[in-house]
This record gives sequence, structure tokens and C-alpha cells, in this order.
Amino acid sequence: MLTLPQLLQIPYVDTGLSFTISPDEKHIVFAWNKTGTWELWEYCQGETKKLESSLEGAKGSPRFSPDGTKIAFAIDLDGSESYHIAIHDLNTNITTDLTPDVLYAHQPNIAWSADGQALAVLSDAKGTFALFLLPLDGSSAHMVRNFFHPSWDVAWSPDGMWLAVESESTASDRTLHIVPMGRRKGPRVSTVQLSIDGKPINAQHPVWSPDSKSLAFSCENSEWFNIGVYHIDTKEIEWISDSVGDDTQPTWSQSGDILGWVHSEGAKTNFQFKERGAAIRGVKVGEGVHAHPRITADGVVILFEDVNRPPDLWKIDLESGVATQLSKSLDAELNFVQPEEVWYAGMDGVQVPALLYRGGNEKAIVDIHGGPNWHLQFLWNPLLSYMAAQGWTVLTPNYRGSTGYGKQWQNASRYDMGGVDNDDCAAGAKYLLENGLAKKVAVTGRSHGGYLTMTCLTAYPGLFAGGSAVVPFLNWIKSHYESREDLQHWNIENMGDPEDNRDLWIARSPYFFLDRVQAPVQMICGENDPRCPASESIDARDKLVELGKEVELLLYKGEGHSFLKIENVIDSELKRIEFLEKVLDDRR
Repeated sequence: MLTLPQLLQIPYVDTGLSFTISPDEKHIVFAWNKTGTWELWEYCQGETKKLESSLEGAKGSPRFSPDGTKIAFAIDLDGSESYHIAIHDLNTNITTDLTPDVLYAHQPNIAWSADGQALAVLSDAKGTFALFLLPLDGSSAHMVRNFFHPSWDVAWSPDGMWLAVESESTASDRTLHIVPMGRRKGPRVSTVQLSIDGKPINAQHPVWSPDSKSLAFSCENSEWFNIGVYHIDTKEIEWISDSVGDDTQPTWSQSGDILGWVHSEGAKTNFQFKERGAAIRGVKVGEGVHAHPRITADGVVILFEDVNRPPDLWKIDLESGVATQLSKSLDAELNFVQPEEVWYAGMDGVQVPALLYRGGNEKAIVDIHGGPNWHLQFLWNPLLSYMAAQGWTVLTPNYRGSTGYGKQWQNASRYDMGGVDNDDCAAGAKYLLENGLAKKVAVTGRSHGGYLTMTCLTAYPGLFAGGSAVVPFLNWIKSHYESREDLQHWNIENMGDPEDNRDLWIARSPYFFLDRVQAPVQMICGENDPRCPASESIDARDKLVELGKEVELLLYKGEGHSFLKIENVIDSELKRIEFLEKVLDDRR
């Protein structure tokens, strides 16, 4: 059995952002933490090598230039997510930071111009993330469009005539704008927002067809996300998929004859694709999570992970379904317990989906995922697997507000954060106790899961033996005013205006109810966290000490919302496990 530090040191390929394939399909460049830091690596003909760079910081989101000679990528210098944009020249092996000494941030998603002389970037230089063009010649970026909503992703058509921009909309929805670029004959063409019957659609993940005549995207279509295609000439939307489950992350073949995507139902995913004139087919590596597919001439390159395998690059033959592993993060064969998909009754009787890792020693953890618009699937999570290997039972609720179970479920916590989602998590603890799966339950979670850890401890103080909140926020109002404008936009869309709804914001802020805490509390945070500022945890620690409560605060210097240094990842997770072991000890 590997120790927890050994498990946490197993590298994995970045799944939060995509990899890139060269135009000739001979090279794949991806972000990998094989050395303990996030660097760019290249796969070619069965061999992997690190791309050497003089620039410090966590690197990711690589993009090949149209001629395949350069790679653009994003760098996070200190965990603050204030990304810089850089270029690596494969001919000279020189890396250049195109945005040095900036006092503003960029999103990590970028797109090349057709001539390779500029990048489309999303910068908050004007206060919110807007569309800019960044020339490679060292001149200043200039703004193209401000949609007055935070923008997240951008895709440039291969002919250079269009930019598709994904921006936040209402609630957790996204919207797509198509911006005309370059010179063209005829009447002036205006920016188009994708709509049906005059109503903007909830769409994301834009990707252009090779002939630039069509834009594929993932879109809410009734209860689920399906794949749609917007045709430039006719201005019409064609639906490619229509099924139970979410279809996301579309990808085209270079010929344009095949369109593929990731299909997700609950905890499982696969890769689906449709050739011109044929029925939809599906392939998969295994019972796990597939992400960021890229169709090539001989299959699809895709990221895959499961309970016993960390995220790595794989290639699947679309005819035979045979999967071949490309990158290899782990040599050993692991045999962790496979979680079960279960449903239990929420506080109001509504059935809540969850994953259950069965242990056996009557100690249990409710582990709450972040987001909240995300959900736990059959993925690589060495900490949860380690807990289960210690004999603990672990329940991971996909509470209301989670994705993966339909739009109604995802929107169920809007204007009710810290309410129905908190109740769903607390009901998970009751499910464990009432069904004989545990005699003692602790709670833990990261980000929104850290927030819900604290709401569980304040709203249900007698239910939990203790709680470890990782990068939490505790005060909606304070956190809001200390956050970036794009994060403030999300807060307002999902909890209303902080002044108009002040009573609600206070009622859902565990900071104001710390006197109710009865169990030991641990808080773990990063100094540079832009999403859940460390000051939140510091304030809560001071108040809990004043109230005479048992509390521990771990503050990691030079880290942000996601810890980038492996030594800090190991230290924080070891101390989280030690804390949970202590509060679950039968002698307490």
C-alpha cells in the first residue's frame, strides 16, 4: 500500500485546461506536473520530453500556432490566477512573456490569428474580462469588444474572419457571440449573439469547423446539454445530439466529416461521434472520466482518468475502439475500492445522488465538492481512495447546484446557496448514521465545499465530529467586495445584489454563526487566493479563538486557490488527514 505522500506525488496531466496537437498531428503538447511543478511536455512518436523554459510559474493551456512553429500558453506566477501570456518558439527554443509587468489578469484560454501574428486574449485590463488582440511584435494589446459580462473562452476561425467568444450570462449560464474580423466585401457585418426565437441560448465550448462555415458548441437544450452547430451562411442552428445526459467539449476532424464530443451520464462518461450521414457511435477507454477530445486522422486523442489511474493522454481508434495510452503518469497497478453511485433522501425527501466509498470501521467522511457547478464522477482522487483504504466510509454528495443531473438540479440552489445544498450534505451524514455505515461522521470540502463544510458545522452543529474546510469563504459580503469583478458577477447572478439581499447574504454566511460551532474546526488556505480570500479564514480563526472553540488555521504562503507546489499539497493533505483522524478517534 502506497503512503499518502507517495500517492500525492503521482503526477497527472492537467484536465482543467486542454492540450494541443500540431497541424501535422505529429506532436502533442500538454501540461504535466511530472517534476512536481506544472510544465509543458511534448509527446512525439512514443517519447515524451519537457519543453525547457526560462520562465518561472505554473504553465498550461498550450496552443500551437497555425504553422506549428510556436506554442502560446498561460503562466500562473503565484497561484493568484492572474495569468500571463507567453510564446515558446520551437525553432529557437526561446520563451517570451508577452505580458510582463502587467497589473491586470488574463484568462488562460487564447486563440491564434490565421496568419500567426497575433493572439486573441481575454483580459480584465478594463475591469472585466473583455476581448483583446495581442500582437506578437511586442506592441500593446487593443480591445476589440467588451461584452460587459466576464468572458472565459475564445475561438478564432481558421480563415481568420470570425471570433467566437464565450461569456458568462445569467445564473451559471454562458452565452456565445460571433465577432466579425478582417476585411470583407459587401455590407458591414455585425456581431451576432447565438439565439433561438430572439432569446440568447445557454451555450459554451465553441469550436470552428475546418472550413470556417460552422461553429459547434455545447448548449442547454431542454433539460440537458446537447451539441449544436451554427451555420454562418444560413444563420441557423442544427442539433447534432439529443439524449439523456450532457454532451460537451465538441471537436471536429481536420476534414470536417466527423464531429465528436464527451457524453456524460452521472458518474460515467464516454466519447461519442457522428460521421457525416451516419448514426452516432461511442467509444471509451474505460469506466471513468474522458475530457478534451481532439480528433486526428487515426482516432481521437483524449484525457482519461479513473479511480486507479491518474489523468493521462490516450488515443482511441474510432473503428475498433482500441485505446492506447500515450503519456504514463503511473507505473504501478492500484486496486482502490470503486465507489458506488447511490441516492439518498434529502432533508425534504428529494433523492440526492452521491458516490459512496465503502469502508468498514464505522468512521465516515462527508466530502463536499467545489464549484458548485461541478460533480464527482469516477475520477482519480487519491485522497478519497486513501481514506477508503484506511477503512473509512466516504460519501461525496452531488448536492443541488451540481452539474450532471439536469438543468433543474443545477439551478436548484440559485439564491439559496448555503441552504438547500447545505441540507443535502447534512442529509448525507444522516444517511450514513441511520443506515449503519458509520457511528461518527466528519465533514470536509474544498472551495464551495469548504464553505459548505462551515455551513454544516454552524447549521447542524451536533451532527459532525469535526470539519476541515479547505480554501473556504465564510462571509458572502466580505468575500464579494474583496474579489475580482468577474467573481462578483457570479455572486450577484446566484445570490442577488449584496445590498438588496443583505439579510440573505448574512443568513448564509457561517462567519456570523460561529458561536454555534460545537466540533473542532480546521481551515486550510492559500495566501494569494483570488476566489476565497485567506482573510476570511483568518477572521474566522480569530473569532473562534475568542469564543473558546477548538480551531486550527493553516496558511500557505505563495499559494492560491489551487496549490501549485507539491510540497504544500502533501503537507496540507497530510494535516487534513491527521485532523480528521483525530476528530474521528473513538476516544474523543
